[in-house]
Amino acid sequence: MNNHPIGIFDSGVGGTSIWKEINALLPNENTIYLADSKNAPYGEKSKDEIVQLSLKNTELLLEKGCKLIVVACNTATTNAIDYLRNTYNLPFIGIEPAIKPAALQTQSKTVGILATKGTLSSSLFHSTSENHANGIKIIEQVGTGLVPLIESGKVNAQETKALLATYLKPMLEVGIDCLVLGCTHYPYLIPVLEELLPEHVKIIDSGEAVARQTKAVLSKNDLLTSSNEKGNHQFITNTDVGVLMSFLKDYSTSIKTAYQDF
Repeated sequence: MNNHPIGIFDSGVGGTSIWKEINALLPNENTIYLADSKNAPYGEKSKDEIVQLSLKNTELLLEKGCKLIVVACNTATTNAIDYLRNTYNLPFIGIEPAIKPAALQTQSKTVGILATKGTLSSSLFHSTSENHANGIKIIEQVGTGLVPLIESGKVNAQETKALLATYLKPMLEVGIDCLVLGCTHYPYLIPVLEELLPEHVKIIDSGEAVARQTKAVLSKNDLLTSSNEKGNHQFITNTDVGVLMSFLKDYSTSIKTAYQDF
């Protein structure tokens, strides 16, 4: 199994931010990435719908021989990962909002989190907040509309900047000094966020931590690749391949992309 691929899925292109961190840390690992853009955003769906979509994605990655699956979607992690772990006999890595590091870094004791409705309403998010944010004020903001804009390639569009500004305003008014990005799509907004936020506000996302956890779990299960060659990478989307490629242009010589209706 060692040279089998790592499977990664998300409700679209956002999880490529996680893939980039994993590839940077584990360049010899093969990967298969599923972008379920046809069903994005997951954050507006019911828990049952999210579980069913996660099962569908997992089955496809298992058919392709994946040795470990990264659920590169906060909403799918918080709503479905327990079900996946109880259903399948392979390791799953999930994505949780980085509440703990934010709680450790904040000086104002006020932290903002920008996430989807599905993540913020989940029991896993609330238990994480309770465990790691004692004495910390958490300002929650649902990022309605941001995922479709990113999926459309409108990261730098004026409408995206205007929407972000409206979401940041109430958080800044109460004095946040850390902003947690609770959706894997949102790291692509960091350049825009840096324009809109005061310099003292730290932006925190989970990408590097997820890559380190992926390596640790592979090592623990004796699943690290034995290859010394650069890994092979396959990206599959059920919508426009061009949009997916626009987020991967720096890697275009080392990956294959394909359309598949799933």
